[in-house]
Amino acid sequence: MVRVHLIISGFVQGVGFRYFVKQKADELALTGWVRNTPEGNVEVVLEGDEKKLEEVIAVCREGPPPASVKNVSVEESEATGEFRSFEIAYS
Repeated sequence: MVRVHLIISGFVQGVGFRYFVKQKADELALTGWVRNTPEGNVEVVLEGDEKKLEEVIAVCREGPPPASVKNVSVEESEATGEFRSFEIAYS
C-alpha cells in the first residue's frame, strides 16, 4: 500500500475535476479525498495499490473535458490506512 499526494494545476476548477477523480478512485477501490484549493488547484490524497495509483495519476494528467491540466506534482509516502473510502472534501 502506497500513499500519494497530488497538486493539479491549470484550468481544473469548475469543470467537474473532483467528480472525475472520485469516479476513477471508486472504480479502482482506492481511498482518500479530493478538494479544490483557494489557489485554484485541485488537491488529491490517495492510498492503495501502486499500479492503481499510477493509473489515477495518468488520468489526472489529462483531466475531464474541458479541463486543461498544466502540471501534476506527485509526492509519494507510506500509506497510513486512515481512510475507509474516497470522498470529495469541501474546504
